[in-house]
Amino acid sequence: MNQKTLVGWVLALAALNVGLESVLGTNLIESVLGSGVLSQVAYGVIGLVGVYKIYMLTAGKK
Repeated sequence: MNQKTLVGWVLALAALNVGLESVLGTNLIESVLGSGVLSQVAYGVIGLVGVYKIYMLTAGKK
């Protein structure tokens, strides 16, 4: 799996999580990983991927 595909999957799962939380009131990440350290790591990874994607869209390769 290349870097572009991995970034796409992480962002798609993050968007799915936000959508499910707004419509159904359920948090997919916390449902799967619990509300502990693993969820915090997942949110950290999602945040880093988001920053990376913003960088790639504005200053990096498109």
